[in-house]
Amino acid sequence: MSLDNGDDKRPSSARIAIWVVVGGIGAYLLISGILGILARGGA
Repeated sequence: MSLDNGDDKRPSSARIAIWVVVGGIGAYLLISGILGILARGGA
């Protein structure tokens, strides 16, 4: 399985699902970190 197959430009549904999960985890960590800094710094 090559990473750059020229015939199909759309990513597979499995790859989209992986990126959604990874992006969700990253967004959760980022938002919780920002809220933690704001909660500690603001109080």
